[in-house]
Amino acid sequence: MKNVLFGLLTIGFAIYSGAVQGQEFQGRALYQSNTNIQMDLSGSGMPAERIKMIQERMRKQLQKTYILDFNQTASTFKEDVQLDQTQGQGGPRMGMMVVMGGFTSGKLYKNTQTKKFAREQELSGKNFLVKDEIKTYEWKMEDETKMIGNYLCFKATIVEERPKMTTSFSFGRPGNRSKSNTDSTAVKEKDDAEETDELPEPEMEPVIITAWYTLDIPVNHGPSDYWGLPGLILQVVDDRTQFLCTKIVLNTKETIEIKEPKKGKEVSQEEFEKIREEKMKEMQENFQNQRRRGDGHTRSIRIRG
Repeated sequence: MKNVLFGLLTIGFAIYSGAVQGQEFQGRALYQSNTNIQMDLSGSGMPAERIKMIQERMRKQLQKTYILDFNQTASTFKEDVQLDQTQGQGGPRMGMMVVMGGFTSGKLYKNTQTKKFAREQELSGKNFLVKDEIKTYEWKMEDETKMIGNYLCFKATIVEERPKMTTSFSFGRPGNRSKSNTDSTAVKEKDDAEETDELPEPEMEPVIITAWYTLDIPVNHGPSDYWGLPGLILQVVDDRTQFLCTKIVLNTKETIEIKEPKKGKEVSQEEFEKIREEKMKEMQENFQNQRRRGDGHTRSIRIRG
């Protein structure tokens, strides 16, 4: 039944694509992203008011709004940057080192016809242009449906092996620090773990990715790296991160320009991953040096997954 349904959807998508050839079919979708990170700061020794402030800052920094512009064959996906209200406040600063499963940090261009992507990435003050083939998803078509706004959506899933999410915290001056780890299965920390500049190899685990797409907008685009379904993807639940479409505008009078980015040093995805890993080691060493100086003003948080 699922194979028959998928076949009918694919045929319908092909017919629609042929019907709109020569027309400027375009649209814009807004997505709200949210990443759920459980932080237990009860052992940090900080006042409850300070813990509440840090948790609120983390919550805001992990909530973002994105814009997806698309036509029949290409799309751009970028963050809708707004002023960070958490900056400029008094009190001890909170340094953050985050390594999280490959979500977009710069403008992402995908062409589903040529199967190529280009992504602008800023890393340690340097601009990179990552260009490579887009990832292909072997979606499993499910029977479930639900409404997202006014759109009837169908469910599709895929299972991927991912590095297991681990979160660790260090607080206070050297010799008077407390640690917290939100993942009891994470690699056990040794007393001198902070003195090494090596990030431990993460444990792998299967992650179910769920997408909800609508046939009412028959393009195979979606938020972040996701694509390949016979309708626009309106929601993705990827482990602890969710993208949810909150607004859609179709065929506006003004032409939406969907241009491939050109800014930055061109590298492949594999080359960029190596550069990022080196930079993360440098960042970790800088955080460690700050803690060794014992200025009492740095809070470091590391998320890996």
